[in-house]
Amino acid sequence: MGARILLALLASLLVLKVSALDYGFPYGSQKVRGVNLGGWLVLEPWITPSLFDNTGDDRIVDEYTFGKYQDRNTATNTLQNHWNTWITETDFAAIAAANLNHVRLPIGYWAFDVSAGEPYIQGQIPYLNKAVGWARKYGLKLIVDLHGSPGSQNGFDNSGQKMDAPTWHTKQSHIDRTNAVIKTLANMFKDMADVVPVIAPLNEPAGYRGSDVLQVTRQYWYDSYGNIRYPYGSDRQSNTIVMIHDAFQGLPYWNGFMQKPDFQGVFIDTHRYQIFSTSASTSEVQLSNAQHIQRACGTRDEMANAPLWVVTGEFTPAATDCAKYLNGRGVGARYDGTYPGAPRVGSCSGLTGRASSFSSNYKTFLRQFWEAQITSYEKGQGWIQWTWKAEIADEWSYQAGLANGWIPRDPTNLAYPNICN
Repeated sequence: MGARILLALLASLLVLKVSALDYGFPYGSQKVRGVNLGGWLVLEPWITPSLFDNTGDDRIVDEYTFGKYQDRNTATNTLQNHWNTWITETDFAAIAAANLNHVRLPIGYWAFDVSAGEPYIQGQIPYLNKAVGWARKYGLKLIVDLHGSPGSQNGFDNSGQKMDAPTWHTKQSHIDRTNAVIKTLANMFKDMADVVPVIAPLNEPAGYRGSDVLQVTRQYWYDSYGNIRYPYGSDRQSNTIVMIHDAFQGLPYWNGFMQKPDFQGVFIDTHRYQIFSTSASTSEVQLSNAQHIQRACGTRDEMANAPLWVVTGEFTPAATDCAKYLNGRGVGARYDGTYPGAPRVGSCSGLTGRASSFSSNYKTFLRQFWEAQITSYEKGQGWIQWTWKAEIADEWSYQAGLANGWIPRDPTNLAYPNICN
C-alpha cells in the first residue's frame, strides 16, 4: 500500500510539474492571429516565379533542382540576395503594425544537414536567427516550422524536392536525420519560449498516401515530443510547444492522441484550402463564391471540438488555383482546365495577379471569404494565413490584402461579423 501511495504522489508531482509550463503566450485566452513567411528560407516557384524563370532551365522546379542544375556560385549568389531582400526587418514591423501576434517560418532540413550528393545550398540559419531577433523587437511570436525532410514527406515542391513517390517514411535513415534536426532546433530555442514558443516538427506529411505513412508519422510525433520537450535531459522540461500536423486526416482522426495529462503543450496544425480538388465527392475548385464561404463556416464545430488545441496554420482567401506555378512550375490550373485531367470551371483572368486587375466585386468576396475563415478558425485557437507576400499572386498575399482593403489593419475589425449566421 505504501508503495502505491508513493507512486501516486510521484505521479501527482509530475503532473503539477508539467502543468507549470510557461508557454510564452496566453494560449487558450488569446487567439493566434498570424501570417506565414512563405517562400523565404524554403523556395516555392509560385511565390517567387522570377527566381525560377530567370534560370532559363525548365528542369529547375524546386530548391533541390535549383542547386542541382545551375552553376554553384550563381545559385548561391541568387539565394543570398533573395534571403537578404525577400523578408526584412521592415516586414516584421509591418506584420506587428497589422495587429498580428505570430509568424510561422518554414525552414528545410538542408539548412542543418546536407549529405553527400544532395545539391542544396546552405546559409539559411543566420536568417532564422535574424527572424528571431526581429520577432523579439516587434513583440511577435515565432513558430519555427520544419517544412522539408530528407526524401520529402509529401512530394510537394514546398518540401524542397518535388517527387512522385516521396520516400521520407520508407527509410529509417531519413527519419533519423529529421529527428536530429528537431533536436538541434529544440536545443537552439529551449530557453526562448518568450519569442519562439512553438516548434512544428514537420509540415504536411502525406497521410492520405496510406497507413504506412500514418504509422511512421504518429511515431515521429511521439519522438518529436520527447526531442522538443526534453532538450535538457530527463530531469527538466522545456516550455516549447510541439505543433503536430493533422497529416490531412481531419481533426477527429486524432481523438485520443497525445492527450493531457500524459502530454502537455501539444497543438495540432490543420491546413484548410478549397482549391486543390476536382473529385466528384469534393469538387472544391468548382464551388461558387457563396459555397466557399459556406464551407468555411461549416468548419466551426470541428474547430470548437478539436481533440487538441488547434491552430489553422495555413489558409488563403484565394478560391482558385489560378496563381502561376501554384501546382508546380510548368503545371497549369484546375480552374481554367490547363491542369492535366481537370475540367474547366472558368477563366483565370481577373482572379490572380496584381490587385489592380481585381474587380470591386472580387475584392468584396476576398474580404467575405477571409472573414468567414478567420472567425471560424477562431473557434479553435486561431489562424496563420499563407502567406505574407507573393510576387504576382496578390489574392494570396496578406500584405496585398492590407494594401487593397480585403484584409483590415485590425483583424478584429470585421465588415461582415455575421457572415456565418
